[in-house]
Amino acid sequence: MPRMLDVSDDVRAEIGDEEADRLLAGGDAPGSYDCTSCRTPGDSEQERTSTVLFVGEETAVLAFAHATCIPSQVVPVSEEQLQGAVRSITGEDAAAPEAPAPAVPLPTTPRQATLGITCGLVLVEGDLRPALVVEPDGPIARPGSVGPDDDFLPLLLEQGFHPVTDMNQLPGPNPGWSALLAMGKLHAVLQPGSAGQQAAWWQAHQPLAVSDGWRAAANKAQSVLMYAAPAGSIGHQPREDLMREALEKAAAKGTLVAAEMPLAGT
Repeated sequence: MPRMLDVSDDVRAEIGDEEADRLLAGGDAPGSYDCTSCRTPGDSEQERTSTVLFVGEETAVLAFAHATCIPSQVVPVSEEQLQGAVRSITGEDAAAPEAPAPAVPLPTTPRQATLGITCGLVLVEGDLRPALVVEPDGPIARPGSVGPDDDFLPLLLEQGFHPVTDMNQLPGPNPGWSALLAMGKLHAVLQPGSAGQQAAWWQAHQPLAVSDGWRAAANKAQSVLMYAAPAGSIGHQPREDLMREALEKAAAKGTLVAAEMPLAGT
């Protein structure tokens, strides 16, 4: 039976016309599936369904999603992340509990400080918005610098982030930046790269599980808010109200920047 599938031009170019036409005719496409975005059941015989192709260095995985959650597209991910996704799809991985994002080295700096990312909901302009709170575990040096100064905030300001003076106001957008949420987990924060391609500014060693409420808010807004502060400004807060309080204190001190960025992948 033909499926109600959407196959984008980018996906078709990757998988070829023959495979794309076979999918649209009902071959190789499941009737029922778990949406790669919201992780709830879908049925390609009853509702519009997007084909989403995750492409690594050596492997590609075709997944399916509600068309209302995510458009058909090609999502580049690391080979390690893709292999983890395959294990998740085949049931070899148990569901991971929520945890702080693994800290990874910040690209573009010679120092060994690492970034930590915490996911939480923040109330902005009367609406609960999904947020990423980024804080390094030490000073971040400007590339080529050997001095003791912490250039984390100046570097972000130069890259289009905005100073936060009022946590009740929505941060402005930062064109070219996005958050990669795929397979229901946070994979990376992407920044503008060369030749019009995006590059990973932060990438999780292991995709970060997010709460259902956070994911639902992200899918509703189709964007996330990213807040960033220097080392020692926020800390790992066990509750969202304490995280909000720490963010407000950092904003009052002039040590908080932020931006709104769209979702890449969902």
